[in-house]
Amino acid sequence: MVNLDFKACTMPVGIVRVLEVVFTCITFSLAASVRHTTDAFWTWCMFTWCFCFSLTVLILFFEFTTLNSKLPVSWEDFTCAFAMLATLMILAASIIYPVNYTCSHCPKQIGTSVCSCLAFLLYAIEVGLTRARPGEISGFLSTIPGLLKVLEAFVACIIFICLDSNQYTQYPGLQWCVAVYCICFIFALLIILFTIGRLLALFPAPFDKVLTFVNVLAVLMYITAVVIWPLYSFKNNPRPNICNTFYNCQWNKLVVISFMTCVNQIAYIVDTVYSMRLVFFVSRT
Repeated sequence: MVNLDFKACTMPVGIVRVLEVVFTCITFSLAASVRHTTDAFWTWCMFTWCFCFSLTVLILFFEFTTLNSKLPVSWEDFTCAFAMLATLMILAASIIYPVNYTCSHCPKQIGTSVCSCLAFLLYAIEVGLTRARPGEISGFLSTIPGLLKVLEAFVACIIFICLDSNQYTQYPGLQWCVAVYCICFIFALLIILFTIGRLLALFPAPFDKVLTFVNVLAVLMYITAVVIWPLYSFKNNPRPNICNTFYNCQWNKLVVISFMTCVNQIAYIVDTVYSMRLVFFVSRT
């Protein structure tokens, strides 16, 4: 028998989720009413808004009907990880869409951009509401290290989107960088999936020690990528003039990859500090 829980829509996080549904719906409706194209950036933005809208509706439905308690997953970890992922995805869409499709005489595109920014703020508020506070007992993905894992996986996805096989096949050093991105992404994704699926007990060692080892390894690997990727990517490769007007050129994508590599390097360093604190200080108190 299904029990209805009206608090799912009246609590602060529930109200925020309802507003997320409203603004993401308005956003993709406005964007779809203007133009339909197969452009990669437009497709990414539309997918982001539709994906976040659909999953937020699904979360509200499961919590309203209390069916979430019957699912074989860590619901708290899932909702917190999704809120963080949606925040990052809509942030990217809120930057990409106005840069590529908005002009001063395009009211619908401006409305799309504004609603997308409002949706981003709502998902960021949800992350703040669901994030674990110091001293609280909660799921791993609602803690700062857990949120950092979602950030690391997302940044790696942005890197993969910008990668072109013609860019890194020329030098073994660039191939090593791609391997770094793939290996670290797989580790982060496995930790996220094992946490949501309540499978952390399957790790052959204590989870906090596994997490520390993975983070230290990722920091060391990303240090090499931070140096090697720009060194070989821009070697004898000046910026073409077309990139001044065409933002989606290959050279600009190399810059994005370099920047995102530095972002992930910082994220892994912060993650390592937190995991070491968990192992060497908190566990001994």
